[in-house]
Amino acid sequence: MKLRQMKAIETPYAGVDSKAYANEKKRLQFELLNIQQRIIDQKRRLVIIFEGRDAAGKGSTIKRFTENLMPKHFKTVELGIPTKHESRNWFKRYERHFPKPGEITFFDRSWYTRALIEPTLGYCSNRQYQNFMNKVLAWEHNHIANGLIIIKYYLSVEPETQLYRLENRINDPLRYWKISDTDLLARKEWEVFTGFKEQMFRHTSSKISPWVVINGNVKREARLTSMLYLVRKFSGQDYKPLTGDNIKDNHSIKVNGVKFRGLTLQQFSVLKEFNDNRELFSNFKKNN
Repeated sequence: MKLRQMKAIETPYAGVDSKAYANEKKRLQFELLNIQQRIIDQKRRLVIIFEGRDAAGKGSTIKRFTENLMPKHFKTVELGIPTKHESRNWFKRYERHFPKPGEITFFDRSWYTRALIEPTLGYCSNRQYQNFMNKVLAWEHNHIANGLIIIKYYLSVEPETQLYRLENRINDPLRYWKISDTDLLARKEWEVFTGFKEQMFRHTSSKISPWVVINGNVKREARLTSMLYLVRKFSGQDYKPLTGDNIKDNHSIKVNGVKFRGLTLQQFSVLKEFNDNRELFSNFKKNN
């Protein structure tokens, strides 16, 4: 079956270096602040959800969206394990966190937990899953018809990227708390999760409520690309991202004993990630 209205966004920021990243992030955050001011002035309501696998970069991307917004006019919602009552009244669990006029709500995971992690790990019944899938689009469309703006991001990462980030969390004394047993269980069910993800894209993406899929393998690129989409959504396609010569440089790296010189930052980043992943998997195999 053909996927419905899904938008896979190609980044214009491939290979962005730290200086260009900082400059462009500042420019985009200025535009986001302008959008927030319009939301306030026009008393509109905006919901932005971020979905994706564990360690896809949802929380860090939301942080970049919000770090220069006016705190009184937005909130970030990250809900824990639902109670039995919340599980039976799934949509109301999230509706109570919807923004008031003039506000923005960011969801770090959303009602789509029922389409992804819950069925993957058996945390909901098949009946609950099917009920959700049958009702969610009509529910969203009803809220949109009543003035709510909904933006649905999905940050996509490769297995190697996720493993690298999870290993970093486990070994980091300041971030170990960010990984849970559920995260590790979900990783073991990678293909099962993929199947539910594809069903979600197929059945819950529409013209007025599409999924916006962002490649999350490089965090800098994912953050800027996500912000760029929202800026263009509200301000039109006239916004020109900082790209081109300002992200090119002369880099070198040694891979398997061979020295590569005169690389662009994008080429260097690809080879460095290859080196890092090769070393990570080598250590992983030794320890298992």
